[in-house]
Amino acid sequence: MNIRYFKRGFVAELAIAFAAAVSSKALPVNYAAQAYASEPPQVIEIKAKKFEFSPSTVTLKAGQPVILRLTTEDRTHGFFLKPLNIDADIEPGKTTDVAVTPDAAGEYVVICDHYCGIGHGNMKLTLNVVQ
Repeated sequence: MNIRYFKRGFVAELAIAFAAAVSSKALPVNYAAQAYASEPPQVIEIKAKKFEFSPSTVTLKAGQPVILRLTTEDRTHGFFLKPLNIDADIEPGKTTDVAVTPDAAGEYVVICDHYCGIGHGNMKLTLNVVQ
């Protein structure tokens, strides 16, 4: 067996295992596809722009995997929700997919954690999780 190949393969598998162990609630989408191979998760598109997320409210079902597809056109924004272990950067012209399976019902507030101007403090999205 080629040692170079073995090391690369081992490191890749170790990285996947580490990512799954560190974050059981929010996984990068390429690993999430492997975890939910039997039933594809719902995709919810969310657009960030100066001082707002659109839609401003999203409702999810507890226990059901979803992919939050995040985009922006104007500047870099953040998408931060500590209770669900979500901390993503949304860069202009790129798509950021965040896989999440909420496990507890409740109302959560997502904030932009990258300063984007004077109205930045009001840039929020409400995430409702129902049973």
